[in-house]
Amino acid sequence: MTNDKGQNSDIIVIGSGIGGLTAAALLARYGKQVIVCESHTIAGGAAHSFRRQGFEFDSGPSFYCGLTSPQSLNPLKQILEVLGESLEAVPYDPLGYYHFPEGCFPVYSDAQLYRDEVAKVRLQGARELKQFESRLLPLYEAMKGIPSLALRSDWQVIPLLISRYLPSLAKMLLHLPIVQAPVGKIMDDTVKDPWVRRLIDLECFLLSGLKAEGTIVPEVAFMLGERSRAGVEYPIGGSAAIVNALVRGLSRWGGKLRLGCHVEKILVESGKTVGVQLRKGEVIKAPVVISNATIWDTYTKLLNPEDLPVSFRQTALATPAVESFMHLHLGIRGDRLENLSGHHVVVHDSQQDISVPGNTCMISIPSVWDASLATPGHHVVHAYTLEPYTGWERNDGYELKKREKAETLYRALEKVIPDIRDRVVVELIGTPLTHAHYLRRYQGTYGPAIVAGKGMFPGTHTPIKGLYRVGDTTMPGIGVPAVAASGIMCANTLVNVGQIGELLDICL
Repeated sequence: MTNDKGQNSDIIVIGSGIGGLTAAALLARYGKQVIVCESHTIAGGAAHSFRRQGFEFDSGPSFYCGLTSPQSLNPLKQILEVLGESLEAVPYDPLGYYHFPEGCFPVYSDAQLYRDEVAKVRLQGARELKQFESRLLPLYEAMKGIPSLALRSDWQVIPLLISRYLPSLAKMLLHLPIVQAPVGKIMDDTVKDPWVRRLIDLECFLLSGLKAEGTIVPEVAFMLGERSRAGVEYPIGGSAAIVNALVRGLSRWGGKLRLGCHVEKILVESGKTVGVQLRKGEVIKAPVVISNATIWDTYTKLLNPEDLPVSFRQTALATPAVESFMHLHLGIRGDRLENLSGHHVVVHDSQQDISVPGNTCMISIPSVWDASLATPGHHVVHAYTLEPYTGWERNDGYELKKREKAETLYRALEKVIPDIRDRVVVELIGTPLTHAHYLRRYQGTYGPAIVAGKGMFPGTHTPIKGLYRVGDTTMPGIGVPAVAASGIMCANTLVNVGQIGELLDICL
């Protein structure tokens, strides 16, 4: 990792989120001169970690699948392999517990074990769940034959796939009618039990930020296939371990990361990028710029309005956004918690929609797997729930509102650790304003809320020659695999097909 100043480069990447680091490191692997400009003093974007009073907290991602398994299709694992990097991770099963008003049950990686638990709540619903899964898993079987490392976001992907993966591509074409379909359509065809429909809505919501009616089929097919085939695990060192591995890979192949390097503007001349201007006036020249900022921040803060066609800009900025979140980071005393498990999802009220802010709460206790994240005899806890940005202001009532909104998270935690409030030694409450400020994300959002079948994701291309985008506003899905895939697709689009083929021959 370096803070050395660079003058000119082949490619500048704005932001060191996982999408930006993936694109930058892969392009460096292809032999390009790459500079990553990160505004903050630590890398990672929404996946960075931070330390308070001896406790290491993940700021965002808390659930990981297939980081080390040889069977994994996780794009992040593929990119780390081509960079010559790896992670140490702890596998675990069950992957977590769902706490519904109707009861609590473990969620196993093995599909049959999972359905057996569902059957204890709804026997017929478990049978319907099997029918639902049987409609999705053949798509996963087709998808797994095409590595993410082979993908790019232009027409040249077609001859590449035909020449190398024709049988898998043919299988994919058989499932073409459901590739852009909402999961809700498959659910309507196979599941009538209202509680199991709610369960499927929950899993879609955890995956994409939208319920089944808004989530596209490949997301859920990939999730179901991967968690059964590759299993779930936690990286030793938390999300920072993933970021650090990508930074090492970037450096290994000659790329540079500049921290505390805030990009003020993307420079555009005659409809094409020529570089960036930093906050203190320094200019770095490059014919290609990749923005890891959100679509809204890229087009309003990094570009001038006249840089984009009016209609394109208006359409892009009208992209709906997933709401932000409330976060509760705690350091707690760990005595008498020997059988504590690491992941929980709590749904408070069965009469309310799962997407109602505060009703569905996610809990991660990663020190269950990696004790080094907490001081001896303690645990770290991360709990979060959906929360709109609208209505939040840093005024005299801000601190009181924070505490009031955190109450639903404490009530969820009490389902797992009844005396949680008495155990707290460190408490940090984050709001949508916190997320927007520290991560420089538009309204603290986690990406576009584009309903399946009612719009396409904006993608990596822009109308400006030489300007590309990566991250969670270019690919469906909330989480590490989606943003890593966006970085791969963008990087591959900027090299010729022959280079991709050479890398595939070496690494896969």
